[in-house]
Amino acid sequence: MAPVLQSSQPWVEKYRPKQVKDVAHQDEVVRVLTNTLETGNLVLQCPHMLFYGPPGTGKTTTALAIAHQLFGPEFYKSRVLELNASDDRGINVVRTKIKDFAAVAVGTNQRKRIIEPLASRCAKFRFKPLSEEIMSSRISYICKEEGLFLDAEALSTLSSISHGDLRRAITYLQSAARLFGSSISSENLISVSGVIPAKAVEALLKACKSGNFDLANKEVNNFVAEGYPASQMLTQLLEAIVEENDISDEQKARISKKLGEADKFITLLLLLLLLFSVGIVTCLVDGADEYLQLLDVVSNAMKAFSNMPEGFAYES
Repeated sequence: MAPVLQSSQPWVEKYRPKQVKDVAHQDEVVRVLTNTLETGNLVLQCPHMLFYGPPGTGKTTTALAIAHQLFGPEFYKSRVLELNASDDRGINVVRTKIKDFAAVAVGTNQRKRIIEPLASRCAKFRFKPLSEEIMSSRISYICKEEGLFLDAEALSTLSSISHGDLRRAITYLQSAARLFGSSISSENLISVSGVIPAKAVEALLKACKSGNFDLANKEVNNFVAEGYPASQMLTQLLEAIVEENDISDEQKARISKKLGEADKFITLLLLLLLLFSVGIVTCLVDGADEYLQLLDVVSNAMKAFSNMPEGFAYES
């Protein structure tokens, strides 16, 4: 089917709630803020607010809705300054951009990353992860408005690969509509999300359980040849292992530990590659290779599945 013709406006913005009361699944936050807005005491009672919780749960939406309700379209642009901490950070930003504003709303995915002198001056609002039911309800509404069809399997897949992040789910949906048209399948959604197909993860896990190193090496090579990111495979492999019913908790713990070590190394490797690409680092460590790291994980998983001691070494 031909792709759907759409405007260039991101659906994340098009379907963003305009009022606090319309923010989904954050009942306590919505109740407190709505009551404060209605009494006209927001600036006095909550001059500075800290919104924290998982990504895509409504933190930015709530902050923007508050600003719109307080100032309306006439004064919104002149009285609201929106900053992204990924780009605007440091004391100079505070001195040159923020100091002239009476109220501040801070949003973060991790509460612990906000220093205590700042956090102690804010009213704190916790945003809960969105359930699959809430995600599906919102996605179904957007599909109806845009004339899209998602069956139950595709709807469940979208919720699963988005991990409770509604913003991510809407972005995947719009990308799939542009590429595949008005009828969207689970496979379509997986292809635009960067998530590794379940059959690839299952094949690697099966190879680990087999105890056959040649088979495991073959699956790792297949994975690398497909161009999948190793960090994504580690994440999905961990999820698959945790859900396995035929392996012990000790085996799961051993494999999870190795997955965590490999994920940390790959994150460092990606940083080194970035620095190398811009000339900051002029050489890379020998063996700094995703293939070797994934093969190491697979080898240790094979040991765990075979109940070999952690210090066991294969004879040459």
